[in-house]
Amino acid sequence: MVGNRQNGVRRSFRGRRSTRPFELVTLLLAALVVLGLSGEVPRFLGESGLASWILDSPGRQDMAETLTYSREFAVCGGGTRTTCVVDGDTFWLDGVKIRIADINTPEVSAPQCTAEAALGQRATMRLAALLNDGPFDIVRSGRDEDQYGRKLRIVEREGRSLGAQLVAEGLAHEWGGHRQSWC
Repeated sequence: MVGNRQNGVRRSFRGRRSTRPFELVTLLLAALVVLGLSGEVPRFLGESGLASWILDSPGRQDMAETLTYSREFAVCGGGTRTTCVVDGDTFWLDGVKIRIADINTPEVSAPQCTAEAALGQRATMRLAALLNDGPFDIVRSGRDEDQYGRKLRIVEREGRSLGAQLVAEGLAHEWGGHRQSWC
C-alpha cells in the first residue's frame, strides 16, 4: 500500500505492484534446483573452475587436478623456502610445500643410520636433477594434504611418475601407507 498526504488527509492507493522481480528470482531458483538435481550445475561448476574459485579461501594457492611447471630447483638451505628440494620426496614450489605421494625416500634430517643418511642425500640430489630436467606435471591424487600441511601430489613427466623413477633407481620405496627401514 502506498500512501500520500494532501491537505492533512492520508490517501491510500491500492493497486497491483509489479511482481516481476519476485517471479524472476523464483524462476531462477527453480531452474537451479532442477539443474542441480540433474547433475548439470555440479558438472558446470567443475568444468568451469568456478567450484574451486567459490570453495577456495582467498589468497590460497591450491594445485588443480594437473598443472605443468618448469622451474630451477636447488637443495633447500636455511631461510625462506620458495622453490627448492627438501629431500627425496618433498620440495617447495612457488611457496607451496609438496610431498610426492607415491613414494617414500630415506630421511636426511633424522636418519636412523649412516647408510640412510648417504642414500637420503643421493635421493635429494636426484630429485633436484629430475625436477630441473624440464617441464613436469603436478597431479592431484587422493587426499589434498598430509598431517603436516604438505600438498600430496604425484609428479610426472610425459605420463611417467618421477617417484617411480626414483624407486627404479633404488632411491625410494613405493608408498604403502607406512615407512620402511633404510638401515
